[in-house]
Amino acid sequence: MSSSLSILRVLVWAAVLGICNGGVTSQFTRKSGKPKVMPFGSDVFAIPPGYNAPQQIGFGSCFQCHVPRALTPAEEDVLEAFAPAVPVLVVHITQGDDVGEGVIVMWITQDEPGSSTVLYGTTEDDLDRRSTDGSFRTYRFFNYTSGYIHHCHLRNLKYNTKYYYMVGIGLTTRMFCFITPPEVGLDVPYTFGLIGDLGQSYDSNVTLSQYEANGKGQTLLMVGDLSYADEHPYHDNRRWDTFGRFIERNIAYQPWIWAAGNHEIDFAPEIGETVPFKPYKHRYRTPYRVSHSTSPLWYSIKRASAYIIVLSSYSAYGKYTPQFKWLEAEFPKVNRSETPWLIVMLHSPWYNSYNYHYMEGESMRVMFESWFVKYKVDVVFAGHVHAYERSYRVSNIAYNVVNGKCTPVFDESAPVYITIGDGGNLEGLATNMTFPQPNYSAFREASFGYAMFEIKNRTHAYYEWHRNQDSVAVVADSMVFYNRYWYPIHES
Repeated sequence: MSSSLSILRVLVWAAVLGICNGGVTSQFTRKSGKPKVMPFGSDVFAIPPGYNAPQQIGFGSCFQCHVPRALTPAEEDVLEAFAPAVPVLVVHITQGDDVGEGVIVMWITQDEPGSSTVLYGTTEDDLDRRSTDGSFRTYRFFNYTSGYIHHCHLRNLKYNTKYYYMVGIGLTTRMFCFITPPEVGLDVPYTFGLIGDLGQSYDSNVTLSQYEANGKGQTLLMVGDLSYADEHPYHDNRRWDTFGRFIERNIAYQPWIWAAGNHEIDFAPEIGETVPFKPYKHRYRTPYRVSHSTSPLWYSIKRASAYIIVLSSYSAYGKYTPQFKWLEAEFPKVNRSETPWLIVMLHSPWYNSYNYHYMEGESMRVMFESWFVKYKVDVVFAGHVHAYERSYRVSNIAYNVVNGKCTPVFDESAPVYITIGDGGNLEGLATNMTFPQPNYSAFREASFGYAMFEIKNRTHAYYEWHRNQDSVAVVADSMVFYNRYWYPIHES
């Protein structure tokens, strides 16, 4: 009798939690309302003072470094040799090579080119190295002309070292800093932050502020949909500039790794703009050539103990296409005894139980999912759906036109799929879900937020998702990951 009662209790709790159909649908209710875009005059978009000041700078993770100071005579000599005084705006950084010994620094000068040189060093008062291989370019988009977009590559950096770097010249020089990652290795701990579909709304600002306050993230994985400039009349590219100034407070100190989303396409033949990804490609470089990719939209890097593959949901991926051929050659290169954690970033999710963008990623899943299972990808991060969802380890690779097997099944060789398109955007949250909750869905909630993926060693990682409405310490969803290569049959 007691055993029957116990079984009944289990069944009741399973029904309450939704386990019979799927996982948990959060009962948390987000305040309603469409996100409000921050106006051009917002302080987070402030232009740095000074003529032609550098802006939209990108890189590293040591926020205390932003300290103005006078130039040394040697630094003044170097800078005067390259250009007249010009202010620098919009600074950012990303990884510049395949293993973390390089950094790409980007910044914009608005009024004239100025210098494309970066001074850098390991002490704030002695920037004893300089990179002179920088270049700049501009672009036009309808009635908009960009500022001078500089890119400069810093190479042969030491691992796990703080570097200070300076861009701009004269009275408008600006200095920042970053910390390089540890050398690639088997048991190297490292923490990645995760944001998708960020935008420039007030909710976006809360999400980024919460991520910064958390303090654990060492590099941010951005899974696409950046500025949402295309949502404004004529794809107002001034919104690319405000976005760059908005995120500079983090990305000038901490590298962001990019995947392109649908809002980066900027294809607008009605106003004569027929080159996809034009603003994105001009502004945001990636180290795609070191992984033998033919496009900056798909590439791979190693960082600490992770091997990160970035794919493009909006570029051709059918058989014989460049992206297909690249990925087919890329997976066999992954050495799990060197980089045990295999992470994939893309924009359009493959497993999604919201009614928004439902099954948009299906054709890409059909093309690539069997490889993800074969090579035991640990986790796939996506955006696009403006909500949060985490899947179980599932696959749907047995189907053919004869057997009719078209239902996802639990598969310990498959990755966990996480949708984190909840950065803040400007279109609002995806609140309509399919019911009953599908069996592949472990947890879902329509809220804004960010996440952390904390690698402990070769075997374990800890993942947590935070709502941006809560205090920083509150964890709304979490999971312990067992590495698929080192724990191939251990249930996560």
